[in-house]
Amino acid sequence: MEKRTIVAMPGDGIGKVVLEECIRLLDAAGFNAEYVHGDIGWDFWCKEGNPLPDRTIELLEKHKIGLFGAITSKPKDKAAAELAPELQNKGLVYYSPIVTMRQKFKMDICKRPCKTFLGNPLNFIRRTADGNFEEPAVDCMIFRQNTEGLYCGIEWSNAPDTIWNALLTHKNFANNFASHPRDEVFISSRILTKKYTERILRAAFDYAKENGHKGITVCEKPNVIRETSGMMLKLAQDIAKKDYPGIAVWDTNIDAQMMWLTKNPETYNVIVASNMFGDILSDGFAGLVGGLGFASSAQFGESGVAVFEPTHGSAPKYADYKTSIVNPIAMFLSACMMLDYIGEKEISQRIQKAIAAVVEEGKVRTYDMMKMRGSEDTVKNGAASTTQMTDAVIAKL
Repeated sequence: MEKRTIVAMPGDGIGKVVLEECIRLLDAAGFNAEYVHGDIGWDFWCKEGNPLPDRTIELLEKHKIGLFGAITSKPKDKAAAELAPELQNKGLVYYSPIVTMRQKFKMDICKRPCKTFLGNPLNFIRRTADGNFEEPAVDCMIFRQNTEGLYCGIEWSNAPDTIWNALLTHKNFANNFASHPRDEVFISSRILTKKYTERILRAAFDYAKENGHKGITVCEKPNVIRETSGMMLKLAQDIAKKDYPGIAVWDTNIDAQMMWLTKNPETYNVIVASNMFGDILSDGFAGLVGGLGFASSAQFGESGVAVFEPTHGSAPKYADYKTSIVNPIAMFLSACMMLDYIGEKEISQRIQKAIAAVVEEGKVRTYDMMKMRGSEDTVKNGAASTTQMTDAVIAKL
């Protein structure tokens, strides 16, 4: 096995704990790697005015593969207030380091798997017509366009003349917003390009083809957001007709899709969406398969840089517990996506089987799996700690 160099970016809060446990699991599974530390997160914003220092960017440029824990983000005013005194009032603006990373390295393709583990007490169940219950097997891969849409970062408050005057040329803006004081109008842009929309669509089509799925679902809102959502749906239909015969294109509206998640989630295998809608969808699906403790992701693109992370946040209220209680499985599954990406599929499969065995056996469960409220008392009351869950998975290897 070729020795790999992985940029390990713990980030904030519980990210530091779950990444450390994840590396321990990877070592136990026989993954041959060196981990170089990458600075990222809230501490570096406060001390340096930059939550993604150039030195970390250089590490990713050099080594290409990153494992990321979690990040803390706060609104603009709170972010400015927490800067070191010597950095105050210097025009520094906080931007999410993970969003910056995605755009810097053009990691436009994001994959978020949502799959049930047999025996997980958090799995979605529904009532049947005869009054009993059934547990549908959810197995969906969400393809989220990762760099455009509402996350593109093109926003204004008190827009400059060039922007304001340009918007006034659109009748809807002139009729509905021109009468408001300019400093009371706040603008965010939703921009999609054909190039990167086609890339995410083709990634979804390829996945469907490789895994024997009959079609993909485009989840947007083309009846209202006609230009951007309409373009994505039309492009999907054109690509399918030209290059993917036999793979159907279905479409759903994001609002209706969220309802259908709790009616028939097992009917969806491959969903593709723009940035914000993909983010909403993946969290919705995660709630059906155990919550954010089971939600993993991969992001990659043209630059060759790829970063793998759980989709949960930094959960600062749990970060300082003497014994960590958080569920590390989302981090473990993100590492498995990394292993698949770099061709170490055998190790990935072993880890996934070990996780599945622990979950099905049910002897070791973190507080979320036991449906407890998160507190320092949960381990005393029978829940597994983060370390104990890692130990259990390693034992199954």
